[in-house]
Amino acid sequence: MAVDLENMARVFVEGLPHGRALGMKLSVIEPGAAEIEMPYAEHLIGDPQTGVIAGGAVSALMDTCCGVAVSSHPDHRSTTATLNLRIDYMRSATPGQTITTRAECYNVTRSVAFVRATAYDEDRDRPVATATGSFTAGGKK
Repeated sequence: MAVDLENMARVFVEGLPHGRALGMKLSVIEPGAAEIEMPYAEHLIGDPQTGVIAGGAVSALMDTCCGVAVSSHPDHRSTTATLNLRIDYMRSATPGQTITTRAECYNVTRSVAFVRATAYDEDRDRPVATATGSFTAGGKK
């Protein structure tokens, strides 16, 4: 099953138009968890004077990673959509560094899945952002 899960997640992430535009790459997939990387790129810069990546690109990365974590959860049975996503930005990502998000789906009910995520650059001790969210779920098996 792990090979099927990985292929499904990779095709999903890398097949999304915004995923391709942002350069997202699936790096880890586990039941109920995912990790996606977004390499630094000039077209993602939000502040030309500092070279800092735009917050919207980080938001899209976190939202996508959370959705993949839900889709990979063993109790999830269908497609998913974001119901709510709260993102707290802790600091700017360091210019020139890849941003990685790790998301974990920690609970699935009949209709809602709950997720936590953290985004980092190369400094794994200081998060760039954290997120909590709820997503539609097909219910428990």
